Amino acid sequence: MFRSLLVAAVLAASVVPAAAETQSRVLANGMKVIVREDHRAPVAVTQLWFKVGSADEHAGKTGLSHALEHMMFKGTPTVPAGEFSRRISALGGSDNAFTSRNETVYHQEFAVASLPQVLELEADRMVNLNFSDADFENEMKVIREERRLTTDNDPDGKMWEQINLNAYAKPENRAPVIGYEADLHTLKPEDLRQWYRAWYAPHNATLVIVGDVKAGEVLDNAEKLFGSLPDHPLPARNDLTEPPQTANRSARSTAPVSSPVVGLAIQVTALRKVDDKLPYALNMLADVLDGSMSARIERNLVRGRKVAVEASMGYDMLTRSPDVLLFSGTPAPNVKPEQLTAAFLNEVRQIAEHGVSEEELARVRNRSLAAREFGKDSMETQATNIGSLESAGFSYTDEDEILRRRLAVSAEEVREAARWLLAQKHTTVVLYPESK
Repeated sequence: MFRSLLVAAVLAASVVPAAAETQSRVLANGMKVIVREDHRAPVAVTQLWFKVGSADEHAGKTGLSHALEHMMFKGTPTVPAGEFSRRISALGGSDNAFTSRNETVYHQEFAVASLPQVLELEADRMVNLNFSDADFENEMKVIREERRLTTDNDPDGKMWEQINLNAYAKPENRAPVIGYEADLHTLKPEDLRQWYRAWYAPHNATLVIVGDVKAGEVLDNAEKLFGSLPDHPLPARNDLTEPPQTANRSARSTAPVSSPVVGLAIQVTALRKVDDKLPYALNMLADVLDGSMSARIERNLVRGRKVAVEASMGYDMLTRSPDVLLFSGTPAPNVKPEQLTAAFLNEVRQIAEHGVSEEELARVRNRSLAAREFGKDSMETQATNIGSLESAGFSYTDEDEILRRRLAVSAEEVREAARWLLAQKHTTVVLYPESK
């Protein structure tokens, strides 16, 4: 879910003049450092992005990237287990991390005067991680419980797992970020140590810093702390290209829900080049359908025809992995799951046949521009925008152009995107209440 939110942030949040306020440097070992000055408060945000996630894993070893994320807080020879977060907290800051299919990200927010200490801590654990087998065993118990809470016992998590299992053919695209339950019982400490040595290379990392700083000074300090870290080649990446889906697919499972929940997924193309057209149109189509309370899904399916208690959809156009456009919802009483999915497809069909109004597109554009202004108030959002673009294979300097092209999508392009969507095969998953 978090990764889906990133797309909205990147497409609609702060567009800060890159040349005026942002500087970058590629260090001698290939690590990229990007610094954006924001002088409105004496605060800084750091985010260290590694281009490795569940899509890089292999069958029988799923969950490696996420498990390593947990272990990165378990210490180095000079910083004992748990001490990293304790020191950040002592500096008045906060820290956390997340893993997705394509990246693992470590982030902190703190008073800007503490930036040198924070960067020293991050540089240390980038090459000196040293966790014990006992720490590993204890943390795997935590991760298995996390899976139970966020996947097995959570309808949203269960839906995403079932969608991925059925929409994709390749194991690396199907696997959950947190890993399969069976793999979480068989991973070994050395598996994580090897994963760390394989993927946590400087040239596979991007350090993003936003705050009340002088960019040149921060870049020089980053060069001193990170520039001499040893680099090495990466393993070969998985070929994530999916074979064409030639037939509709369907599956059913159970979840802790009181009534059925339905999901319908259509494999879509992500943005690969700034001048690609279809992803922008699909993104605009998604916002027309479900960008606000006045969008078509809410207006027609929930409040109008009342075929859904709730419904939503999402599309992530900034990803290195294959992705789906996902519609999900809870049918209203006496409405069958297949009736709700048919109603959703009919909304797409209406756009394919009759198009969208300029008023609808204007509302979407205005929401995006408003979100951009709100995004300027958040250093974290600015850093996330930069990191997301870099991780997806773009440059932070593409930010303005991507937003411009997205807002320039025409009504006819949205209509063509709807037609394209209807021509694709889809995957339907229904989660039914568990037997009592």
